[in-house]
Amino acid sequence: MTRFVFITGGVVSSLGKGIASAALAALLQARGYKVRMRKLDPYLNVDPGTMSPYQHGEVFITDDGAETDLDLGHYERFTGVHARRADNTTTGRIYSDVIARERRGDYLGGTVQVIPHITDAIKDVVVAGTEEYDFVLVEIGGTVGDIESLPFLEAIRQLRNDLGHNQTMCVHLTLLPYIPSAGELKTKPTQHSVKELQNVGIQPQVLLCRSDRPIPENERRKIANFCNVRSEAVIAALDVDTIYACPISYHNEGMDREVLRYFGLPFEGSPDLTRWEKIVHAIREPEGEVKVAVVGKYTALLDSYKSLAEALLHGGIANNVRVKLDWIESEEFEKSGDIAERLKDADAILVPGGFGERGAEGKIQAVRYARENGIPFLGICFGMQMAVIECARSLAGLTKASSTEFGPTSEPLVGLMTEWANGNELMRRREGGDLGGTMRLGAFPARLAAGSRAAEIYGTTDIRERHRHRWEVNLHYKDRLEKTGLRFSGMSPDGVLPEVVEYPDHPWFIGVQYHPELLSKPFDPHPLFAGFIGAARKRAESK
Repeated sequence: MTRFVFITGGVVSSLGKGIASAALAALLQARGYKVRMRKLDPYLNVDPGTMSPYQHGEVFITDDGAETDLDLGHYERFTGVHARRADNTTTGRIYSDVIARERRGDYLGGTVQVIPHITDAIKDVVVAGTEEYDFVLVEIGGTVGDIESLPFLEAIRQLRNDLGHNQTMCVHLTLLPYIPSAGELKTKPTQHSVKELQNVGIQPQVLLCRSDRPIPENERRKIANFCNVRSEAVIAALDVDTIYACPISYHNEGMDREVLRYFGLPFEGSPDLTRWEKIVHAIREPEGEVKVAVVGKYTALLDSYKSLAEALLHGGIANNVRVKLDWIESEEFEKSGDIAERLKDADAILVPGGFGERGAEGKIQAVRYARENGIPFLGICFGMQMAVIECARSLAGLTKASSTEFGPTSEPLVGLMTEWANGNELMRRREGGDLGGTMRLGAFPARLAAGSRAAEIYGTTDIRERHRHRWEVNLHYKDRLEKTGLRFSGMSPDGVLPEVVEYPDHPWFIGVQYHPELLSKPFDPHPLFAGFIGAARKRAESK
């Protein structure tokens, strides 16, 4: 029997529902249960793919090409279970599907309403494809009381009746603020939040209370009495120094035991948390420190690079060092020009993905500095493209080399595939026909050159990585660029699309068209990030 745990939030946003959900899933896994996670987002966008990184943060890509909420990245990093398109839906997608069905006449001319049509569609999304799992954890975006969340909450209420209370439960995350002048934690925000949830017909069974200090027993009993839950079901979600300590912290507070107790499952004993203990130890007690300069264009909101920051941390875990990130807005180099002063202390330089011309020249300058000064370099997606353009300008004599993403150019080193392959044999060989001008999304295979640094790092010549981009490096320039020393060490299996470039005579210089950060886990760091941070540690120790 599949059991459903619905995670809601109240009081304020950004309390950490995604982390809490992922930590609970990790605890259930550690007790031997098979778990799947899902996220319901109440915004009207069909998906976050067209949303500004400043609005929404990172777009997380799944193997099957879905553009999803960044919380799905947390789910994967904590559980190792690859998310799918079905694991993230939005109000926009639900309404789009229902309206499309109405247009087809699927409702036989009936009046289409929020109840039952929208709520039925939500319920179908929640339960679809869950038969093989012991637990399905479903996070509801936003906070209780938001107008946008009401259809999702109503769907949950109905599901509890449809499936039975022995198969469903609700965990509600709230805030317990500490008021210094009063010298105490205040429980009223939690009480009001639970009351708001009860007003829509949902009674939570576990309260996860975000707090910067332990909850005194008196306050715990007060919350239990006013919110109609057991005192033991009031769980403190204490602040921790690393999110990867959350499974340990929540277990110590009894969260997994309360969930299992509610479902009538064995809860005695402790889960095997050895994996998380080792990770936390590596983070808290490293042998050294490396400084990585991340030259990006969305540094005003670091959630835009959430998976990247975590993957770099994982690289630090693999090398037992603390990774100190220096976030640099790439436009800074275009204005000041004093790049050497800004990067002189960097043990490694990373240029991440992005879209648009803004800040591109600053990224190219960062690539050149890393190449000329022998500093370990990793270019991801847009970062790889800027590395290729830098090579063309500085080493191949193509001073006008650019990307057609920025406008017309006489030397299109980067462009839509239709701009450099349409009508010739290369395009005809592409499986599925014309892919130019569309977003390349999801996991795709690539083949690495035997003896290349990339193949050495991966330990294989056949890899599969996740992509999110429209523009490609122009294969027609490959031979000319390789004469300068840049090696195209990874290609799509049909030899059409460049996937990896590297300088064999550089201490460590690699650019990849895909997003390796999306596959990195704290217990299984991605080999590229492990190698990159390993090179940074070597440079730091040599200094």
